[in-house]
Amino acid sequence: MNELLDPLLLARWQFGLTTIYHFLFVPLTIGLASTAAVFQTAWYRTGKAEYLRITRFFGGIFLINFAMGVVTGIVQEFQFGMNWSEYSRYVGDVFGAPLALEGLLAFFFEATFIGLWIFGWDKLPRGLHLATIWCTAIGSIVSAYFIIAANAFMQNPVGFQINEEKGRAELVDIGALLTNPVAVAAFPHTIAASFMVAAGLVISAAAWHLARNQHLDTMRPALKFGLWVMVGSGLLTTLFGDQLSLAMVATQPMKMAAAEATYDTVCGADASFSIFTLGTPDGSTELFSIRVPYLLSFLSTHTFDGCVEGINDLQAQYQELFGPGDYTPIIWVTYWSFRWMIGLGLAHVLVAVVGLWLTRRGRLPKQRWVWKIAIWSFPLSLAAMIVGWVFTEMGRQPWIVFSQMFTESAVSPNVTGLEVLISLIAFTLIYGALAVVEVRLVIRAIKKGPPEVGEPDPETGRHEPAATVY
Repeated sequence: MNELLDPLLLARWQFGLTTIYHFLFVPLTIGLASTAAVFQTAWYRTGKAEYLRITRFFGGIFLINFAMGVVTGIVQEFQFGMNWSEYSRYVGDVFGAPLALEGLLAFFFEATFIGLWIFGWDKLPRGLHLATIWCTAIGSIVSAYFIIAANAFMQNPVGFQINEEKGRAELVDIGALLTNPVAVAAFPHTIAASFMVAAGLVISAAAWHLARNQHLDTMRPALKFGLWVMVGSGLLTTLFGDQLSLAMVATQPMKMAAAEATYDTVCGADASFSIFTLGTPDGSTELFSIRVPYLLSFLSTHTFDGCVEGINDLQAQYQELFGPGDYTPIIWVTYWSFRWMIGLGLAHVLVAVVGLWLTRRGRLPKQRWVWKIAIWSFPLSLAAMIVGWVFTEMGRQPWIVFSQMFTESAVSPNVTGLEVLISLIAFTLIYGALAVVEVRLVIRAIKKGPPEVGEPDPETGRHEPAATVY
């Protein structure tokens, strides 16, 4: 019973669950804002009704998602004071800087232009109104960078010094913090993956209507857009992920070793990447695997004869540097989350490639199962992002700030396990209810289809939006 009421364990579960839930909305917000901006630009340039209807359609889904993301995101800030007060006390001066920039600069910028976009359809000039959705899209991306910079400090702490007298870290170089190599590498990888998630929603929504042979004028171009964005952003996610792996090896070699469950240092052909492995329950001994020679060496060093340090060697090094202790993360979690991240993302790209082939030259498949796959494929890239986040955070353990602070030292000292358990149950129930609301609202918006637009202007032939938009 005491183990079940361990404040550290419960605080980790609460933060993990609430963060994963909030993360469901983040990539969609980033991707759908840009999607709406692209189609509104097409309408601005051509005046065609189908582009205006697509803008209104996905813009409405974006607003639902944004509102839910704001509600769930607020909880994240409070948790640092609720369950992780020692962490906040020790590194809050550093970690809080990019979060403050995100809240005071990027989020307010984004929120301001969202308001102008929502209420400015019939009040602002077309060009100025178009600028508001692009500013919203840019604001969401800038907001993501500040969050990633804050997280990168936990992976690779830079730009600070320890004040021995006060017993805490203090920010000394905001430039170093914001240009952290891990943040610079993780940012494009995350944004490209967010476009994959948004493209997945576009594909599924368009496929739902095309399978029923309705709204063909709007859903054909929407489907084509989603398929091409999925393929393009999938390639970019892979390329940027390769750069992120180099940054990971340079700053957190234990994470890469744990991703491959490599216990001993390997080089060249022995530094292989296992597609699938069966091992003993503790993960220390391999029983069977399917491997690609040299691939781990290439991913880690961009050479085929490079070496990858093993868990045992790194464990010995860390014990010398930081004292006795176990510095290995949970191997089976890092190993499989890394593979699920790659596999799910590639599966969604494969769906898009097949979709482009089946819809070439304006064709629409007749088989129902093709449309069902397109519709139900939406969770693939979103799940890939979630397990990728799990890999990133679990691979850092037992550190909450790598090399500076252990996770067990960061929990609030005066919060009992029962108190954390009560808040965990409360958040889970509330978030469960919000999930039902979110899913129902989005499904209802998708099934309702693109809204009608006004009659074309008799002089210009342009279609204009109705005065009441959302």
